[in-house]
Amino acid sequence: MQDSQDRFKKVGVYGILRTGDKIFMLQRANTGFEDGNYGLVSGHVDDDESLAQALVREVKEEAGVDIRAEDARLVTVMHRARVNRIDFYFEITKWEGEPYNAEPDKCSDASWFSLKKLPEPTIVYIEQALNCYQKGTTYSEFGWDS
Repeated sequence: MQDSQDRFKKVGVYGILRTGDKIFMLQRANTGFEDGNYGLVSGHVDDDESLAQALVREVKEEAGVDIRAEDARLVTVMHRARVNRIDFYFEITKWEGEPYNAEPDKCSDASWFSLKKLPEPTIVYIEQALNCYQKGTTYSEFGWDS
């Protein structure tokens, strides 16, 4: 049986910091997972916090800005195979401060990119989630064999 800490690591939050048609993305480095690829501000939900609390914490830790939970809007959910993980993606259009690479030991770049032209390489499931976000698709699955 899994303990609660393992179970909650199966839930992730993603912040789509957006201004106009641009979104803030980070290039992963030194993490052992998807290094060199671009992704969104994201992280695991700890066992003592809600999705909203985790999102507020992760945005501050990774992008150095403060958000209010009520300013984040859930836009899509993804169920990923292999890791059997549920990911919640939130659009954020209001924050205090200017986003930057607040974790240079885990990210080699932090930049704004057009939703119409994502950076290369972008994590594949992030591309899918952002396509769902743009189309208004509220749920998708990734990596499940048909």
